[in-house]
Amino acid sequence: MSDSIDSADRQDDFAKRNTWIARSNRWFATSFVLIGSTYLVLILGMLLADVAFVLDQSVSKAKNASSFWGSMLADNPISVSLRDPKIQYSIWLSMISCTLAAILSVVFAVPLGYVLSRIPFRGRNLVDAFLDIPIVLPPLIVGLSLLILFQFAPFRWVARSIVYQVPAVILAQWAVSCAYAVRTMKMTFDQIDPRCEQVAISLGCSRFQAFSLVTFPEAKLGLLTAFTLAWARSLGEFGPLLIFAGATRMKTEVLSTSVFLEMNVGNIEGAVAVSLLMIAMSIAVMIITRWASYRPADWKA
Repeated sequence: MSDSIDSADRQDDFAKRNTWIARSNRWFATSFVLIGSTYLVLILGMLLADVAFVLDQSVSKAKNASSFWGSMLADNPISVSLRDPKIQYSIWLSMISCTLAAILSVVFAVPLGYVLSRIPFRGRNLVDAFLDIPIVLPPLIVGLSLLILFQFAPFRWVARSIVYQVPAVILAQWAVSCAYAVRTMKMTFDQIDPRCEQVAISLGCSRFQAFSLVTFPEAKLGLLTAFTLAWARSLGEFGPLLIFAGATRMKTEVLSTSVFLEMNVGNIEGAVAVSLLMIAMSIAVMIITRWASYRPADWKA
């Protein structure tokens, strides 16, 4: 009789403990979701505020026009900005410079990431930390350092054709975005099993053959991510460009400096319109990357 009572008590205690654990888990998940969603709400609020500002300005102009919807489509800040030759030039230069900077970033990030991931050498941790300098430095310092660098030989021999010219835009973007690409490629190579490469070497392949035939094909998604991250980072670069390349209209003006120039002349509508254009371009690049790297197996439970 006492054994059955003890068993019932244990079952009751077990049920109470399970109830407490389930309640604790719900509180834990709810609190983390609430804390994490605060930042998401901030991002969403900023985006919606930009859109609301543009729509408000569009509606205000359309009310004074004879054709409401025609004015909404033709005279809204985004349409006006896209028709501006200066903004058209900044879009063209941004697309070209960001693409070239991203390509350069990947070209240098692949060997650097591989060396840091696969080849042990003295001072590797120091080199690994050294590559974080462009990330942690204030952007203005990066631009100032580049400007000072081109006052010394041999860089000063080509300074006239680079500083405050279009090549300075690409160089400033690459100087920062490459660090992000290196980090991405190192993480990619860290996640690839080195044993397959070692087996290829043991079967007679050279290190280069093992890398190009075994490791590199496995790193294609990381390569795409590194390119995308470098491209998006280049698009948003401002500080180094302002110091090293300047913000000259129809010369070194890219979208980020267009926002600065529009704000300087008091054209807040144009600045917000260009900002929305940059946001749309960044989101489009991220969507393309997610789509290209989509694997149905990742969504299986």
